[in-house]
Amino acid sequence: MIQLKNIFKWVQQGGNRIFLLKDIHLEIQQGDFISIMGPSGSGKSTLLNILGMLDLPDEGSYSFMGEEMYSWKEKQRQAIFKENIGFVFQAYHLIDELTVYENIETPLLYHNIKRAERQSLVADILDRFNIVGKKDLFPSQLSGGQQQLVGIARALITNPKLILADEPTGNLSSKQGEEIMEIFKKLNEDGVTIIQVTHSEKNAAYANKTIQLLDGRIEN
Repeated sequence: MIQLKNIFKWVQQGGNRIFLLKDIHLEIQQGDFISIMGPSGSGKSTLLNILGMLDLPDEGSYSFMGEEMYSWKEKQRQAIFKENIGFVFQAYHLIDELTVYENIETPLLYHNIKRAERQSLVADILDRFNIVGKKDLFPSQLSGGQQQLVGIARALITNPKLILADEPTGNLSSKQGEEIMEIFKKLNEDGVTIIQVTHSEKNAAYANKTIQLLDGRIEN
């Protein structure tokens, strides 16, 4: 499904390059459930952003479903992203001016789904996440945990082939976190590929493979 080869990412500091990722080689198969772990500053979120086409490396190649992504224009990459990938952000990235309902509905607008079907899909996922009563509220009126649930619901609404999750349960209670991980497990059993960044050994154990990052490198 995904092949990363010779991925390097750096920032310039003075005359020096500070490497965020160094020579990353990674193959991800359809149906994998992968946890990315490592200390703070090891490059976990940077790697996830590159996998999600939200950031570009300074060197290297990225193949998605057999297509070389960096030979495509940004607009084409964005279309691939919207069609195939659901992203759960650590900082939620909800749209402040939209209600919970509208935030969750937004990805469906890119898929030319009719209004009645959109309403049905959003109603189902609001129910699934027990946030029906929050549907008319704005993000600023929600707790951090509630915003996280909305972010996860929005990522899942289009039934993506690939879910990328950055600390998906970081702001949730232990019970909510367990429920989210069980949802991810069920989605994975249904064939959805999941890649999560986590500090939690318990959450990491849901995956069938764990990648350890240290100083921007994958540890073997």
